Formats: sequence, C-alpha cells, structure tokens
Amino acid sequence: MENVIVETAKVLPKGQITLPKDFRDILGVKSGDRVVLVSIDGEVMMMNPAIYAFKALQKKMEGRAEAAGIRDEDDVVKLVRDVRSGGNDG
Repeated sequence: MENVIVETAKVLPKGQITLPKDFRDILGVKSGDRVVLVSIDGEVMMMNPAIYAFKALQKKMEGRAEAAGIRDEDDVVKLVRDVRSGGNDG
C-alpha cells in the first residue's frame, strides 16, 4: 500500500462524525459540501460526488469507443470535426 493515512473519528449520538482535515483535503471538500458513501462487501468508501459520478459514467461507457470505431486520438479529432460540420456518419 502506498500513501496510507489512518485516522479515527468518534461517532456522536446522532451518527455524526468530524471528517479529519487530511481526508477533507484528499476529497477536495469543505464545510457544507457533500460526500458519497459507498458500501461494498462490508467495506465503506467515501468519495467526492463529482468523482463518483465520473467513475460511474466511465463504467457505463466502457467499450463504447471501440464499438464506435474510435481507436486513437486521430479518430476523436475526426469525429469532432464531423459533428461540428454537421456530418452524421455515426
């Protein structure tokens, strides 16, 4: 494991905890922001909601580029040019 940070947080009567500063910095969150909690097989991950949404989108789009014949950056540039010029080859 690399760059491991371990902290503890006390759970208050209403289930609240204070997120340690190191973790707020890692997540890029500040007071009033939200975080996403994900439980998988008894382990809990905490993520910045924007990063979670991006990862979910990546997973959903997996394999779509290959299916559309996009193999490299040149294919992306060609697709963008076609779309901008009003072409609809895809």
